[in-house]
Amino acid sequence: MGEIKRLVLDVLKPQHPTIIELSRRIAVLSGVSGVNCTLEEVDRETESVKITVVGNAIDYESIEETISDCGAVIHSVDSVSAGKMLVDEVETPQDR
Repeated sequence: MGEIKRLVLDVLKPQHPTIIELSRRIAVLSGVSGVNCTLEEVDRETESVKITVVGNAIDYESIEETISDCGAVIHSVDSVSAGKMLVDEVETPQDR
């Protein structure tokens, strides 16, 4: 089965823990090589963040559990890359 190489997630989280702490918790998981956590929107009690995870064999369930343990919820899985290598998207005329 093709291993997950990249995940892009839309996450709603409380203001604590910070995106720094959330990123650190995800970064130490098995199969994860790097994490990018970007703050998209701030509300009184919550933050919307985009989380990009890259690695050789990302375990979605462990990512989901770690996010949940932080009091956050995955709104959507916006992108998944799997297989032997990462494939970059190519712009087509329909994208313009």
